[in-house]
Amino acid sequence: MDNKIIEYCLKKKGATKDYPFGFTPLVIKIAGKMFALIFEENEGFVYINLKCDPIIAENLREQHEAVRPGYHMNKKHWNTVTIDGSLPDSDIFAMIDHSYDLVVKSLPKSLRELI
Repeated sequence: MDNKIIEYCLKKKGATKDYPFGFTPLVIKIAGKMFALIFEENEGFVYINLKCDPIIAENLREQHEAVRPGYHMNKKHWNTVTIDGSLPDSDIFAMIDHSYDLVVKSLPKSLRELI
């Protein structure tokens, strides 16, 4: 598993990890809402599902082979990113930031103020 990605997600204010679906995926949440799901496949690849604005999601998919519609997710609002070295960490971290921000913005004001 890619520890630097997990650590980056967990450094987000209020982020917690959970395994609601069993051993895999590792789910990172904010206020009980998912913003990252991290899968490790048998081939050794790591995948991360991230929430994304639909227009940005389309652009990322067109620009990067490693970005695809969300695996087992609403494909309009989620991308699956393959962690295979083709994208710099800074790009992946920016996508994590975007996912986190979208989820935080969707929370009720009372919850946002607690974060």
